[in-house]
Amino acid sequence: MVSLKTELCGIELDNPLIPASGTFGFGYEFAEIYDINMLGSFSFKGTTKDPRFGNPTPRIAECDRGMINSVGLQNPGVEKVIENELPKLKRCFSKPVMANVSGFSVEEYVYTVERLDKEEQIGWFEVNVSCPNVHGGGMSFGTSPEAASSVVRAVKAVTKKPVIVKLSPNVTDIVAIAKACEEAGADGISLINTLLGMKIDLKSKKPVVANKMGGFSGPAIKPVAIRMVYQVYEAVKIPIVGGGGISSAEDVIEMMLAGASAVEIGAANLVDPMACPKIIEDLPRVMEKYGIKNLKDIIGGAH
Repeated sequence: MVSLKTELCGIELDNPLIPASGTFGFGYEFAEIYDINMLGSFSFKGTTKDPRFGNPTPRIAECDRGMINSVGLQNPGVEKVIENELPKLKRCFSKPVMANVSGFSVEEYVYTVERLDKEEQIGWFEVNVSCPNVHGGGMSFGTSPEAASSVVRAVKAVTKKPVIVKLSPNVTDIVAIAKACEEAGADGISLINTLLGMKIDLKSKKPVVANKMGGFSGPAIKPVAIRMVYQVYEAVKIPIVGGGGISSAEDVIEMMLAGASAVEIGAANLVDPMACPKIIEDLPRVMEKYGIKNLKDIIGGAH
């Protein structure tokens, strides 16, 4: 028998699969299709202090081996998430969930984390300093070690729960930012978020996405994600949640060999809502094929 179990910041997971924020709503939508308790966990929709309508439409552009999205953190705001979304989630998901949090100032990050901290079902905070399609916030905090550190320190002061920082790949030195987050007290690093991309319509001769640019995700970005996880694993001692272009059990193994303790699945959920159950079901076969008995044993195995 193979073991799919892994651990993330002291919390055991039945398997390493975590649907990524922005691709899984608040979970209960997918619970209508399959039992989401089979997942390791999932990261719920990026939540901000105030409600956000998001960016103007069109927000999605299909590309070769991927897609561009510029949703713009559409969400009902933290108060409505606590009041409406989490009670619905509790009825269909019995495991700790990851709360993805964004902000446009350090104070907004702190407010949102402080409000969600009281919610028993939240196991980890995934603090997003890396959203590439929101003006004035998000990625601006994730592109400098100092700015990312300031968010981590402030958030850590208002919660005892593990804080995992989601980093942007749109930087010159991912290692410097990851190390700064670790030094500021982060309990884990999540990478990568989407790459900044663009698509132009040949007929209109204009960008397809109303925001002009957006986050490029899908299988095409996997080599970048693997490389960044590998680099950060060499530089920090805290666990890594790896993601970016993952769509098969083989991809999960590769990401864990690079250094990930858990693996996020993003765009694949939008292509096939059953992507995660299929990968979980296929993992034992792939593990046996490559002589792997215990997934925990292969974390960072490529180093």
